[in-house]
Amino acid sequence: MGLPLDHRPSLASNMINTDPPEHARLRRACAGAFGPRRMRHLRERAQQVTDELLDAVEARGRGDLVTDLAYPLPIAIICDLLGVPERYREDVHEWSLVIDSADDTDDAKVREATDVLERLVTEVVEAKRATRDTDLISDLVAQEATGELSADEVTSTAFLILIGGHETTVGLIATGALTLLTHPAEAAKARTGPAHRAAVIEETLRLHAPLQNATWRFPTEDVEIGGRLMRPGDPVLVSVLAANRDPAAFADPDAFRPGQRAGERKHLAFGAGPHLCIGAALARLQADVAFETLLRRLPEARLAVPEEELTWWPSPITRGLFHLPIEV
Repeated sequence: MGLPLDHRPSLASNMINTDPPEHARLRRACAGAFGPRRMRHLRERAQQVTDELLDAVEARGRGDLVTDLAYPLPIAIICDLLGVPERYREDVHEWSLVIDSADDTDDAKVREATDVLERLVTEVVEAKRATRDTDLISDLVAQEATGELSADEVTSTAFLILIGGHETTVGLIATGALTLLTHPAEAAKARTGPAHRAAVIEETLRLHAPLQNATWRFPTEDVEIGGRLMRPGDPVLVSVLAANRDPAAFADPDAFRPGQRAGERKHLAFGAGPHLCIGAALARLQADVAFETLLRRLPEARLAVPEEELTWWPSPITRGLFHLPIEV
């Protein structure tokens, strides 16, 4: 996630920026929100939202699978999880798009978007302090009241999950939909059941990792990386997309081969180890619902423009499409 956090405690006091044991404490604070019961509810909600969105596409006979599905579905789900009221969701969409699609020259725009979304999250957190509910922000506020979390940790964690919890899913749904549209044989297999859809999702994550580069890391002691000596404090940026297309790890790495990579290394789209993305299962869930419903309800869907005319986000951090127009 390419956010200019400026080391602001209200945004940077989250699990991405901490090591054990603080990392484990902050991760545990959110774990209940991603348990089996909540996931079952969110799957039902994702199905409801997806059906409503595709109703409109089907009625028109055309649509844009980015603006009509890949954005509104994850925003609805992550806002439901957090407890962000409906009135804020258009702002989340508008300003998240700025962050997601900005290139490395758009620093001022990204800072403005970050400021707006920080104020939004702060308002929601303050409201939850007065009237708690069963959502994740209410859970975090309750842990603040018992001294388990600081006020900055509550706001920072909510902000992280709001942005990081939907932007990668936007990219996954858009690129996965594109891949299914351009690989009809794989789309036909995906219609046969969840096993092949799961393979499609994993191969899409590998080939089009929504997070192209990980967050900055800094050695705490001298370490050699790729033949170069890195000193304490030197910045290190890991390219997830390059790792996922490493020919030493994956045969024919630029090919889309779902279900054909047994024995190869696992992709790193959601990280690995202690920092494995806490929302990975939720992203996969939404992609599965989106792809199953899309393939079932719009079996004749086709790209409305040549693939080479599609425009990818210029962001050095996140990978996704501006638009994916289809005819049905």
